[in-house]
Amino acid sequence: MKAGNNKKRIGIFGFGCVAQGLYDIIQANPQYSLEVASICVKSRNKTRSLPETRFSYDPQQLLQDTTIDIFAELISDADEALAIVRQALKAGKTVVSANKKMVAENLPELVQLQQEFGGVLLYEAAVCGSIPVVRLLESYFAAEPLQEVRGVLNGSSNYILSKLHTEGISYPEALAEAQALGFAEADPILDVQGYDALNKLCIMAAHGFGQVVPPQKVLHFGIQHIQPEDIALAQAVGARIKLVASARHSASQMLSLQVLPTFVLPDDDLFVVDEEFNGVQLHGAYAGKQFFKGRGAGSHPTGSAVWADVAAALAGFRYSYAREARAAVDRQASLLQLYVRASDARLLARVPLQEVQSLSEGHRDVQLVGTISGAELFAHQERLEQAGAFVALLPAGLSHESLLAASAKRYQYFV
Repeated sequence: MKAGNNKKRIGIFGFGCVAQGLYDIIQANPQYSLEVASICVKSRNKTRSLPETRFSYDPQQLLQDTTIDIFAELISDADEALAIVRQALKAGKTVVSANKKMVAENLPELVQLQQEFGGVLLYEAAVCGSIPVVRLLESYFAAEPLQEVRGVLNGSSNYILSKLHTEGISYPEALAEAQALGFAEADPILDVQGYDALNKLCIMAAHGFGQVVPPQKVLHFGIQHIQPEDIALAQAVGARIKLVASARHSASQMLSLQVLPTFVLPDDDLFVVDEEFNGVQLHGAYAGKQFFKGRGAGSHPTGSAVWADVAAALAGFRYSYAREARAAVDRQASLLQLYVRASDARLLARVPLQEVQSLSEGHRDVQLVGTISGAELFAHQERLEQAGAFVALLPAGLSHESLLAASAKRYQYFV
């Protein structure tokens, strides 16, 4: 987007954290000649930082304004976001969005609408905040076969986990702090239960592997049931617990997707991704491993990703969706080495874990390590979550023996 006298106009839907960040960036860069035409919000009574004259309360007032060059859809409701984006694309308009749930659940339709009506949809801000991972997959890695994409994709849950490790505070305290800082929503379900990272992973799989995978088909667990003894065990073996999303070609060359809390060791790039930061590791067949780290939550970091999409769209950029799927999605997945903690021993007895060893001696809850296939874990996911079980993936470099030795020691929660 070049500076000049031809001023462009943008219509913004929503004025939450991300939209305010975008507005600040636009105002700080007048040389790009981008004017905010109007900001559409739902509530008339909410106190805002701008005068009421800057706002509209009817989406159609923006959608039918022919003087607007581009729309920024930045609302939280995925259904309302889809209605806005759908109407804009059918009119051949250009839209940028940060709504990862809306994109992940409706990507085939959104691609079809762009192809049929000539509109453009960009959504870099929907994945990893300030890290331009979608653009990297679309451009730099477009012609290279990928072996794996993995990362810490949710800044809110990562902030909470970092506070549990470094300050020894409780999960409710860390969550409240993340909410107060604007890193987590008032209703944190999408973040802490892994849905946000799951939606981002599905978007990355579409651009990195050419596979459109419905989020509801992907194995995922969150961090909402984590307890001090889980943190203590990780610390005792020199690890940190992170919520890690991954898409990789399995040994059978099938594509395997999952989102799981994971014991991350110091030799892993993701070990140093703390607080609200995201980290993404891309493993190309020829380029090898590449690692990217940046802020994944917050007004200006995420607003900067929207701003980058606005600039790219006005300069004529659009996604090519050119990558063809190289492999079918692996519903079975390879065997997973797990740590599981729950208060109900009968529940864990019904989960078909193999090579089970108990870590429960001296602890309040039942703690086990064992192996299970991804398909079997997926089948028991709802039951485990309803029972409040905490499930975490153990890396290959962490042996059952080291966990048994650590659990036998008397250690405190905060080291």
